[in-house]
Formats: sequence, C-alpha cells, structure tokens
Amino acid sequence: MRSKTVSIQLSIVNCQLSIIVILLLTFITSCNSNYTSKKKGYYKIDFPEKQYIKFDQPGFPYTFEYPAYARIIKDSAYFENGDNPYWINIDFPLFKGKIFISYKTIGGKSVYKVKTSSGYKDSTGINSFENMVNDAYKLSYKNNIKAYSINDSVMHTPNDVAGIFFSLTGNVATSRQFFLSDSTKHFLRGALYFDATPNEDSLKPVNDFLQQDMKHIINTMQWR
Repeated sequence: MRSKTVSIQLSIVNCQLSIIVILLLTFITSCNSNYTSKKKGYYKIDFPEKQYIKFDQPGFPYTFEYPAYARIIKDSAYFENGDNPYWINIDFPLFKGKIFISYKTIGGKSVYKVKTSSGYKDSTGINSFENMVNDAYKLSYKNNIKAYSINDSVMHTPNDVAGIFFSLTGNVATSRQFFLSDSTKHFLRGALYFDATPNEDSLKPVNDFLQQDMKHIINTMQWR
C-alpha cells in the first residue's frame, strides 16, 4: 500500500516538473521571438487650396504674390529702429511657421555687430553685393552640423530676378532659404522657420507644401 502511495506521489511530482519545464520553454521561446515595432505616426494635415494675394505696399522696393492663408507682418525687431523698414515676416498661423524676409540696398549702409576683445559693438558698413552673397551662404551653411545635405540651385525668373534657393535635409532650424538680387541695387533674403523643435519627418509635408509657396513668391517677385 505504501509503495503504491509513493508511486502516486512520484507521478504527481513528475507531472509538476513537466508543467514547469513546458512553462519555462514557453517563456524562453516568447522572449526570443521576433516582434514588429509600431511605426511612429504624425497627425494628418489638411492643406488649404492654393490662392495668392499681391503684396504691393506703397514705398516698398519690391512686390510679390503670397498665399491667401498667410499674413504680412512687419518685423518690429528691425523696423522700429528705422534701419530696415522693408523687413517683413510672411506668417502662416495654420502651420506655426514664418518666412523671414530681409532687404538691403546694395551700396547702402547697415549696422553690423563686430566682435572685439571687450565684446560685440555696432559698426556701420557698406552693403556690397559680394559681402551679402557671402553672408547668405554663411547663414545657410550654419546648419551644416545637423544637415545631412545642402543643395543650392540657381534661379532666374521671367521678371528678370535672379538668385539661389537652398534646400537642406536633416533636423535643421530652417530647411528652405533663398536670396534674390539684381546685383546692382536690390538684395532680398528669405528663410522659413517653424515655432517647433526641428523634426525632418514630421515637418516634411509642411516644408514641401510651403516650398511651393516660396517658389511662387520668388517667381512673382518684381523690383521697383
């Protein structure tokens, strides 16, 4: 009778051991199994219809067409001191972005920050075409640390306006920039910025959409 009881107990123990082994094998297999990570998603953006309005402010040395879903704001940071009265922002409230437009007269004077041993000081300098082109390239290539690539393409519009368009890839502060000039009097620069942490993937649809608007601004630009 006792041997029979022992035999039953051993059977139970063996059964328990078998269950434990199966559970361990299942756990190990599940830990080593392949899994598919969930792809990162972004909110869908409903883009407005392309419509344009002419910017034709009296006294300004340039005109162009800008999107109807944008608004023109004078850049108060530079406008109040009277040195740069033709600097404006093309504001896109829907996308929390702005195209900063700066303008300088070739041969005119501007106040520049000059580094000295005691810090920076204001210095008046002449706006030469060569220096402003170099400055435009320097501003674009300031993003070179975070940019994967920087492409610059020459533009020449039907209105006889020429310039360079910069397209940058990577998590940069501004991935679309340009400058326009007639090399004798007018020099205008534009740069697209967003009020958001730079993220190439999430901003790509908006960058591509607003790039079309930037090209329209460039192609409709006229000097006075």
